[in-house]
Amino acid sequence: MKSLVYLLIPLTAWTAEWSGFRGNNGSGIADTTGLPAELSLKAGVEWKTVLPSGKSSPVLTADRIFVTGAEGKQLFTLALDRKTGKILWRRAVTPDRGEPHHKLNTPAVASPVTDGTNVYAFFANFGLVSYGPDGNERWRMPLGPFTNLHGMAASPILSNGNLVMALDHDIDSVLLAVGKDSGKAVWKTARPSVVHGFATPVVFGNQIVLPGSYQLIGYASDTGKEVWSVSGLTWQVKPTAVVDQDTVYATGWAPGADAGQRQPLPAFADALAAADSNGDRKLSNAELPKEWKHGGSWDFIDLDRNGLLDEREWGFYNARRTAENVTLAVRPGRATGDLTATHVLWKYDRSVPVVSSPLLYDGVLYTIKDGGVLTSLDAKTGEVLKQARLRDAVDSYYSSPVVADGKMYILSENGKATVVKPGREWQQLNTTDLEEPCYATPAIADGRIYLRTMNALYSLKGNPTGNSQTQ
Repeated sequence: MKSLVYLLIPLTAWTAEWSGFRGNNGSGIADTTGLPAELSLKAGVEWKTVLPSGKSSPVLTADRIFVTGAEGKQLFTLALDRKTGKILWRRAVTPDRGEPHHKLNTPAVASPVTDGTNVYAFFANFGLVSYGPDGNERWRMPLGPFTNLHGMAASPILSNGNLVMALDHDIDSVLLAVGKDSGKAVWKTARPSVVHGFATPVVFGNQIVLPGSYQLIGYASDTGKEVWSVSGLTWQVKPTAVVDQDTVYATGWAPGADAGQRQPLPAFADALAAADSNGDRKLSNAELPKEWKHGGSWDFIDLDRNGLLDEREWGFYNARRTAENVTLAVRPGRATGDLTATHVLWKYDRSVPVVSSPLLYDGVLYTIKDGGVLTSLDAKTGEVLKQARLRDAVDSYYSSPVVADGKMYILSENGKATVVKPGREWQQLNTTDLEEPCYATPAIADGRIYLRTMNALYSLKGNPTGNSQTQ
């Protein structure tokens, strides 16, 4: 095994603010106290601000909140005052095209990121745009169009003075770094074995780690060069990985990839011999026998949308039918190359979350699966410590768990808000009904929870007084 040229170093010091999707490096952890013992949109509401529709998560600076939204054809980036919820400015861009997306996706789903002064936003049908603290546009970078039936959903991050964006779709997936001040491309790394996915990158020492179709990859943050990879993930990855000083934890679930569901296909040459009736050395949907057909949309396997499967697309299709829904831990150390056989610490293939990202806290890895199944795993061994269905919270989960002040907050799609006491044998403290859909992940800082529903942002605090402001 070659020695690693890019030595791992301690994680860059995180700011006290919640600057990107799910806070400090996507960890979902905040260092604050005085948070609500239970969540309510009636009691303990410091202020409420009506927003354009969207599912992006709020991000924070010392005195501001940034969030995105969409109305009609306009795509908004908004700055709010943290103390009052007042909208300080809103800026719009108007795309020149539409992008297909799942009914649960929206044009304003990617969370913005801030360097403490400026803000950076991504919209799938537009690209990247940056605004200064006064709302003046600093730069824009058109991107796309993208070939992704569900629509894009990954959020940008900041690393080494660059804005880093995962652009995983069915043709020409890339990891892109853009100078945060120049708005110019610094490096772009192709991800040829990756189709559409939704995970946001995370920083891991002097690397950027990104899960995707069938694999987890570590890239050098200064050059974008691939350093190591681990195979074994499913074909469509939605959750973002989490990291500690030396280990990466990734998870992925997709239909048809649970144990007992995998159905391998013959090699492409054998498939042609059996089914290529017109001799064009490609396969149409009509030519496939029933047992080889895809149960969902043909476009999920016809990656270039030309109505035919070539050898590359057949390979992706076969990999999809044999992929595994799994949560895994990888400790790459200084190794490079394919680490699948040597550096995977453990795997767990039950109760794998669909969209919600895992939470790593105090040596325990937590996952929340649709249906309200909360699992705690020993981060070192993968041992199941506790697994149970949350009472009164059987639902789908798109928001990711966050933790602070000895409380874990978990929001379901239909607004079931559960508070859990974290621990190896975690305890459910309460569940309340917010009576509004929740897709965004809350932001936490200074004794407040900033919780976004589809059309409003709330500031929630402990010791409710019953007084609130509505903007």
